[in-house]
Amino acid sequence: MKKFTKLALVSSIALTTNAMAMQAMDDAALSATTGQDGLSIGIGISKIEIDKLLIHDNDGLRVDATTPGKAGAIVIKGNGLSVLDKDDVETNVVKDRGVVIGANYDNGGAYLLASRNLADLVIDSDAGDTATGGAFINVAAQVSGLDIKIGEIGVSASNAMPVAGATSIRRGHSTSNYNAILSGLEVKTGKMDANIQLGAAPQGAMVKLSTTMVGGLEIKNLGILDNSTKGKAVGSIDVGGTATAVATKEAGEIFIESIKITDANSRNLKLDQNIQVFNNAYVGDTTTVGKAAHIRIVSNDTGSAKDQYIKGIHLGSRTAASIGDMEVQGLQTYYSTAPMEYTKGAVITISGH
Repeated sequence: MKKFTKLALVSSIALTTNAMAMQAMDDAALSATTGQDGLSIGIGISKIEIDKLLIHDNDGLRVDATTPGKAGAIVIKGNGLSVLDKDDVETNVVKDRGVVIGANYDNGGAYLLASRNLADLVIDSDAGDTATGGAFINVAAQVSGLDIKIGEIGVSASNAMPVAGATSIRRGHSTSNYNAILSGLEVKTGKMDANIQLGAAPQGAMVKLSTTMVGGLEIKNLGILDNSTKGKAVGSIDVGGTATAVATKEAGEIFIESIKITDANSRNLKLDQNIQVFNNAYVGDTTTVGKAAHIRIVSNDTGSAKDQYIKGIHLGSRTAASIGDMEVQGLQTYYSTAPMEYTKGAVITISGH
């Protein structure tokens, strides 16, 4: 794809009217109350909804060096499934919306910030040290535990770009050329801390995660679809003397009820990541690009390995009988900086073609 987009999903719970709006204090007010100059911001949002999210690949899959493919899009949209309770009230929050983000209420609010805000930020400006790049802004962020629900993820043909003078900036996608890939999923997180430095970054990365996610990470109701089997004959049977085709009506699905990830022999998950944004890197003093611009995420997994528990694996459809659960104990990944040298963790790079 020409571009990769990282979607940062955040939310929280606001228990009072005052928590529903942006709360900020200027340097003077903060200094008077705490004795510390700087800026403190509390973000209170009760819920975030996105009707539809599209990531357009404008040249598609190239046929050859001179022939581009056809523009396509990854589409996240509502799954259209109606689930009514005993009072005929719709309970499926992603029926008509692609993404709904709320607070993780599990365990009586144990995964929320004490302030009940979406996030609490403390911002300071510092002259820094010339040896480490000089001045920088430091943003210390705390984020509440999240309950993220995603409706359906599919791939579609992109519509044409809006022309000059169009009534909106919406581009959209073709509803007649669309294939679902994932039937949806839910993600639950615990509280997270991150430190962001803009300008110079003496901490060694623009974003540094070094925290423990209380309660670990959980992915629920994950469905992977196979559209190649939709409407396919799988044999025939004799019905009253007539050979009658036996064919599917819907796409096949691998459905997993829950995936829980924690540190080994723990209920929590330690996070230790550095996130850096690199521009093009050149070979010596030439104009030859040796490494294209990219985002680099390094997981410094110096602590324990990871445990995973996968509950309720259904093959064929989500209503098929489960083949059981799967447990992985002590999973450890490594990356190499030199041949035959291994460092605990992982390195992920994201860039365009």
